[in-house]
Amino acid sequence: MFDEKIEQMLKRYELNTIHDHENALKEIIQEVVLLGLWRSKFYEKAVFYGGSALRILYKLDRFSEDLDFSLIAPQKNFDIKKYLGAVKSELELWDFEVSTEEKNKKNESPIDSGFIKANTVIHLLKIDVNLKTHKNAVMKIKLEVDQDPAIGFTSELKYHLHPIPFTIKTMSLPSLFAGKMHALLCRTKRTNIKGRDWYDLIWFVKNNIPCDLYYLKNKMTQTGHIDVSEVLTKEKLIEFLSGKIKEIDFDLAKSDVEPFLKNSGQSEELSLWSDSFFSDYLVQEIRVLTSNS
Repeated sequence: MFDEKIEQMLKRYELNTIHDHENALKEIIQEVVLLGLWRSKFYEKAVFYGGSALRILYKLDRFSEDLDFSLIAPQKNFDIKKYLGAVKSELELWDFEVSTEEKNKKNESPIDSGFIKANTVIHLLKIDVNLKTHKNAVMKIKLEVDQDPAIGFTSELKYHLHPIPFTIKTMSLPSLFAGKMHALLCRTKRTNIKGRDWYDLIWFVKNNIPCDLYYLKNKMTQTGHIDVSEVLTKEKLIEFLSGKIKEIDFDLAKSDVEPFLKNSGQSEELSLWSDSFFSDYLVQEIRVLTSNS
């Protein structure tokens, strides 16, 4: 059996299938990881961003796999290993049996990565002895830290109540939108289509979040997608986005995001996805939300 607070966290979910249980466990592990990072004072150096930040802190209605962070200021000698130890200790306090592993860099990447791994069967049995899955099934959560962040994002402290109250430093929603827009615009391979990015784009528009053009310009400059002397205006963003939409195979995009959705109703929404939906409707909504200032 899990600790009582973990049992309470499980009650937030509709648990009908093995997949439901696995998604719930993975998300609860993510929350305990965030707590362990808080105890280790990680948020004095870094902010939480990406799909998991949207899901856990802002109620995005899809599951997310990885935990993404950005250092507040560049630090090339940053080492995630210290924090992986703190996270492992925190998880063990809450009756999770995990291992950690630091990813060996194959090139001079600014991203420092580590993994949390947990045997799926062991943890399903702590919920219900009748839950069966492959004996070697492993839940894996990747932590990524950008050691060389683009300047200009804004941040805020968010309270989180599970499994106990604590605070998480995260990017503000306009900066999160800029980070998502950068991922959406700047993925290089035509086959590397992340439907999750397009799903999140709709979420930002639905929630009337403006895109932080200053931070987006700095990120695109850093990755070589826009010249430092160029001004990123609302009109230029619309031009970039309209061009990207023409490149996307939305059938592949739908296939990517579907496993992360919680119910069939959400899957039905994907039937709207097409060039015209994004270019004729969504782009115009973004035009209204975005300011050149």
